[in-house]
Amino acid sequence: MLQGKKIILGITGSIAAYKACYIIRGLIRKGAEVQVVITPAGKEFITPLTLSALTRKPVISEFFAQRDGTWNSHVDLGLWADAMVIAPATAATIGKMAGGIADNMLVTTYLSAKAPVFIAPAMDLDMFAHPSTGQNLDTLRSRGNHIIEPGVGELASHLVGKGRMEEPEKIVEILDKFFEPGSGLSGRKILITAGPTYERIDPVRFIGNYSSGKMGFALAEECAGRGAEVTLIAGPVQQRVHHPNIRRIDVESAVEMYEHAVRLYPAMDTGILCAAVADFTPATVAEKKIKRRGDNLTLRLRPTHDIAATLGKMKKEGQVLVGFALETDNESRNAQSKLKRKNFDFIVLNSLNDTGAGFRSDTNRISIIDGQGRSDYDLKPKSEVAKDIIDRILNT
Repeated sequence: MLQGKKIILGITGSIAAYKACYIIRGLIRKGAEVQVVITPAGKEFITPLTLSALTRKPVISEFFAQRDGTWNSHVDLGLWADAMVIAPATAATIGKMAGGIADNMLVTTYLSAKAPVFIAPAMDLDMFAHPSTGQNLDTLRSRGNHIIEPGVGELASHLVGKGRMEEPEKIVEILDKFFEPGSGLSGRKILITAGPTYERIDPVRFIGNYSSGKMGFALAEECAGRGAEVTLIAGPVQQRVHHPNIRRIDVESAVEMYEHAVRLYPAMDTGILCAAVADFTPATVAEKKIKRRGDNLTLRLRPTHDIAATLGKMKKEGQVLVGFALETDNESRNAQSKLKRKNFDFIVLNSLNDTGAGFRSDTNRISIIDGQGRSDYDLKPKSEVAKDIIDRILNT
C-alpha cells in the first residue's frame, strides 16, 4: 500500500534516532519515497550523511541550506507529503507541536502538513508518565494526529518501563495498513467496550472479574484495519492498541464506562459491548482500609447502571448494537433472553464450559445468535474470531 507514497520522516534528539534507519529501509522496500527532516538535536545522535545515503535525498534541518542559502520551504513539504511520521518524537518536540512553537524546521513542517501525521514517542519512563506529556499527547490526538504508543522495555537509562519507541517494522506496518483500502467499514464510527470493571470496596480492595480485554482489543484492531474510526472504552487491562485509528479511553468502574458509552453512542454507527461490566457495586466505599474485625464482613451491593439496556433503548434506525454473553449454564436460553431484553441486533455467546474459550485465553469458541437462529464457530485465535464477528456485522 506504500508504493509511490511520499513520506516525511521527522527525527528528533533521542537515542532511538538510530532506529530511523530501519524505518527508512522498511518504507523504501515497500516503494515509498522518504524525505527526512531532522532537528538540530537529532543530528547529535545520527548524521545527515547516513540518512541521505539511505533516502538518496538531501536531509533537511535548517530553514536555509548552509552552502548556498537555498530556502527549504516547509509549505511545499506539507503539500508534497502523503503522510508525516515523527519517530522518534521526544517530550520536547511533542510539547512544541502541541503548543505550536515553530522554532525549528521539523515543527514548522508539522504545522504546514496537510497529510495525516503519525507520532511515535520515545523517552524515559518518568518523562512519558509526566502529566504534561500526557496532556500534550491528548491535545495532539484530539487534533487528529495518530499516536503510535511506545512499548515497555529497557530504556537508555537502563530502567524498565513504558517509553521505548515502537519497533521500526511495526511503524512501517501501521503506515502500510493505514493506506490499505477500507474493507467494508471505511468511514464508519464504531464504539467498543472491553475488559473488566473494578468496583471499589475501600482504597485497596475492589470487586472485579478475570476479563483480560483480549477479545475487545482484537475487535478494535480488526475494525480499524478495515477502515473504521474506533473508540475503545477499556477497563483496567494490560492490553495495548496498535492501529492509529483507535481512540482509547481508559476507565475503572462501571459508572465511568456507562457515562462514556451513553455520551458517545449517539454519534456511532455501531456499538460492540464486549466488556465484562460488573452487575453490582458496593453501596458505600470505605474511605480507609477496612480492618479485620471478627469472623465475618458483610457488604451491601447495589445494581450498576445497565449499559446494554440503556444503549438498546437509545438505538436509532440504522444503528447496530452487538452484545456478548458469557454463560456457565442454559447458555442458549440465557443468551436469547438477553438478545431480546437489550435490543441487540445479535449476541455473541461464549461458554466457560468450552476448553480454550472465555477469560484470559488467546482463543475463543463462539456462537452468534440473532432473531433468525444460531450459528456456531470453531475454536480459533481471538483475532480470527474478531473477523467472524465483523463479517456478521457487515451482513446485518
